[in-house]
Amino acid sequence: MLRSWKFEVQLDKKSDKAVYLQIADAMIKDIQSGRLKAGEALPGGRNLAQLLKVNRNTVVEALNVLIIEGWLVSKERQGTFVAKNIPKLTSTIKSRQPTSMTMGQLEKPFHIQFDDGHPNAKIAPVTELARAYRQIFSFKTKWQLMNYDGNALGDIAFRQEIAQMLNHQRGMQVHEDNLCMTRGSQMAMYLTAQCLLEIGDEVMVENPGYQPAWKAFEHAGANLLPVGVDEEGLVIDEVVQYLKSNKRIKAIYVTPHHQYPTTVTLSLKRRLELIRLSNEYGFAIIEDDYDNEFHFGYRPVLPLSSYPELKNYVYIGTLSKVVSPVLRVGYLASNDSCLIEKVGQLRKIIDVNGDSIMEQAVLQLIKDGAIKRHIKKVTSYYKTKRDFTAGLLKKHLKDKVNYNIPDGGLAFWLAIKVPTDWVSLSQKMLQKGVKITSLYTLDGNTNGLRLGYGVLTEEELEEGIVALSCCL
Repeated sequence: MLRSWKFEVQLDKKSDKAVYLQIADAMIKDIQSGRLKAGEALPGGRNLAQLLKVNRNTVVEALNVLIIEGWLVSKERQGTFVAKNIPKLTSTIKSRQPTSMTMGQLEKPFHIQFDDGHPNAKIAPVTELARAYRQIFSFKTKWQLMNYDGNALGDIAFRQEIAQMLNHQRGMQVHEDNLCMTRGSQMAMYLTAQCLLEIGDEVMVENPGYQPAWKAFEHAGANLLPVGVDEEGLVIDEVVQYLKSNKRIKAIYVTPHHQYPTTVTLSLKRRLELIRLSNEYGFAIIEDDYDNEFHFGYRPVLPLSSYPELKNYVYIGTLSKVVSPVLRVGYLASNDSCLIEKVGQLRKIIDVNGDSIMEQAVLQLIKDGAIKRHIKKVTSYYKTKRDFTAGLLKKHLKDKVNYNIPDGGLAFWLAIKVPTDWVSLSQKMLQKGVKITSLYTLDGNTNGLRLGYGVLTEEELEEGIVALSCCL
């Protein structure tokens, strides 16, 4: 049965804006104008679809967007309602109008930033996490949790849960004793570098690649050997050349699932060859699986570390992107027990007890299914944003850049078709209020840009991409 509120919107199915976004924007206007009041119930999805003469799935997508952005709340077995605390005007409504710089923004050199693929903190399960944290702090064995008697590798129950997740979902064979919890993936990288490498060791790295990892290796005294990346991922022929040169190669650092920054997936043939070379020459494969959860295809490609024949690996992952970017929860796993022991000893020195209460809180979210539900929800949200961004790139940049639509992650890789002066381009973009970065190679000669779309609104994405088109 329809409520008293009647939804009135003229849909333009020929518009560049998706129909479900037109519906979402119209509902936001009704909420802000007061036609839809806080706590008021909406008609059911089927009724709305009939009213608007659209597919019910289109209405469901519109409602999901509004629920994620905080305009609506869904109550099980009751329906969908207008949120009591709606978002402030600065985030969504202003972003759905043509962007204009406020006085506060004029004080900054930019008001839009293309990051390298950050998740949107506004849709993190903060309420659930806060509730779990309070429960753990209030009702669990709080005096034990607050003592300096934690395990050097992290909370045992948490490690068991992560090990189970890696084994069941990523095809690995990990025991909790070969797993160490860390404060984010960068800490895992630092611990690995300090415990695996010695001064003078050499580490092969993807080029272009992830500079924070390079810094961790260099801080441990290692030299970096750049390996090129093409449409199939890491170029194995260059790896072979290094191995045959009798260099002191200790490890290779790779991001095979969605290569950073290019987003390409390492082909099966090259995966198998890299594993064979690792076993033959005795170097470790350090695998950074930084965004495994955000995958839009049938299923993520299994990690290199899941292959039982691989003799020497370090696998690094994080929950920070899933739960919240500011929540530093990472882990590393290895089939080298001696390495894990060293990692535990070093972790104990620099981080005596970790954050056992937060680990217990996140564990509770995993066990009650909150993390799984959140991943399912945001995967749909990010897939929609990826497709929207792909449409903008096709409209504004198809003649100036080469790109592929990634099957996962939160960023595009744009390869500029002509040689580009990045300093000049960055300055021109800043003049338009848009910040970009291009620091991905050892020699600084990357002719590409990693364009993150997870945080920006649709209007910010379009403004930034139009600016980039003008400046190229």
